[in-house]
Amino acid sequence: MGSPSGFEFAVRGDDAVIRHHGVSAAVLRGARASEFLAEVAQGDPQLLMARLTGNYRRGNERTARQHPRNAR
Repeated sequence: MGSPSGFEFAVRGDDAVIRHHGVSAAVLRGARASEFLAEVAQGDPQLLMARLTGNYRRGNERTARQHPRNAR
């Protein structure tokens, strides 16, 4: 599985807007926006934004679907 990419964020007042390939994916407000900005400064911003938007599960869905346990 590759590392996430294509994320960017912008700060508007007290809000943080996260975009994925130019499309708005999430808007963080208030305390969560402040926490996000602090976390971006400390770690990998692409991974953090992918986890916050739910866009981090890529690559193994097809394999899981074909597993005998998941067959219908």
